Amino acid sequence: MRMLNYNDYRAARRFPALDGLRAIAALMVVFFHFGGPHWARMSGWSGVQVFFVLSGFLITTLALREEDRAGRISLRAFYVRRVFRILPVYLVVLAVLVGVYHARDQLRSTGTLAALPYYASTVLTDFAPPGGFIQSWTIGIEQKFYLLWPLLAFAAGAIPLVRRAGLTIILLALSLAIMASLNQGAAVHYATILIGCLLALLMHDRRTFRWVRPLTHPVAGVAIAAGFVVAQLFIQPAVSWFGGEPIVIAGYSVLVALLLPSVLHVGPLNWVLSRRPMIIFGERSYAVYLVQGLAGLVVIATLNTRPGIGQVALTALVSLVIADVLHRWVEQPMIELGRRLTRPRRAAVPSAPAQPVPAAAGRTAAHPAHPKAPAHPRSAARVAVPAPARADADSGVTLDSNPRRPRPEHNRRKVPAGDRPAPSRTGTGSS
Repeated sequence: MRMLNYNDYRAARRFPALDGLRAIAALMVVFFHFGGPHWARMSGWSGVQVFFVLSGFLITTLALREEDRAGRISLRAFYVRRVFRILPVYLVVLAVLVGVYHARDQLRSTGTLAALPYYASTVLTDFAPPGGFIQSWTIGIEQKFYLLWPLLAFAAGAIPLVRRAGLTIILLALSLAIMASLNQGAAVHYATILIGCLLALLMHDRRTFRWVRPLTHPVAGVAIAAGFVVAQLFIQPAVSWFGGEPIVIAGYSVLVALLLPSVLHVGPLNWVLSRRPMIIFGERSYAVYLVQGLAGLVVIATLNTRPGIGQVALTALVSLVIADVLHRWVEQPMIELGRRLTRPRRAAVPSAPAQPVPAAAGRTAAHPAHPKAPAHPRSAARVAVPAPARADADSGVTLDSNPRRPRPEHNRRKVPAGDRPAPSRTGTGSS
């Protein structure tokens, strides 16, 4: 067993285990909402914090890799892709939910009517009064992050790691200060996302990657995962000890960030989370999260179930079925449309007029090519027009779909053995 090295990390295009981690996060939320008092230890926010850390890590890594390729990120392309990734399925679920509550004459009694303007805004959902789409509060948090983070960290172009990491730490400290001084517990969720952003910055740079590298060892991953499970079991006592949830949330998010590097590399955690059922559930986890309330209504109304493991299993199954329909017919088509709208257009290459070759020149060629011989690949490369690279920034685990490898660093400094490419497979599931 070995640790992940920097070159393998930068060369990897896809980390399937992150989908598995998303599946775990979505199931944690379903367990809390439908498992009853016995599953209260899951807390209403623990699975959400996994999503938040992943969002910060993935969005920042995508931006850094785009910056490496193009010199700076396209803010227009970023916002268009986010809109087509987040809003279509969200608005479809909201419309269906409003229709169901209206048909059941519960639109007002559930508080959904009063909260509807907040839900429809998608940016202010975390300020909505209690209603029938209460889990949408996380969308408001993430929408504001998507709006501000690229402007603050990437709009000025490529800047040194120290400055960008310093900005992240300042914003993180500001979030915690607002939480503590103004008694605004919701500010801690922005700190959670920024913890993921900071991890991405550290792993992207060769110098600071060495600080994170020990966490990628499989043994370290198993140990951190064990600590993660123990922390999950003691969430409620910890809230009592610290006098509230925000401090516990911040500590929990740090633990998630420590776990994440080991998930990216070969080992027991990576193997479990990369199984096909985990990936399928994880790819649909966003829709599962949105439709869980609707699925719970269906299960309770048709089977009259009570909170417990049975209700959790049925709700998760119905959520997955509905989410699969949304994934195939709403999410994927809209994501692809967003990609097409932001895909660079292929530049037209004018062709030179053909020049007639004198017959004598053909007869005097020293080594005429055989008519059936294939053209030399080097000569073909001179006329081939490469397709533009597609920045696949909408899948949560596809970090870079550019088929080119990162440019080699031409310097005279000797590369440490731990940073040299491994001769065997990376185990990161690149595509």
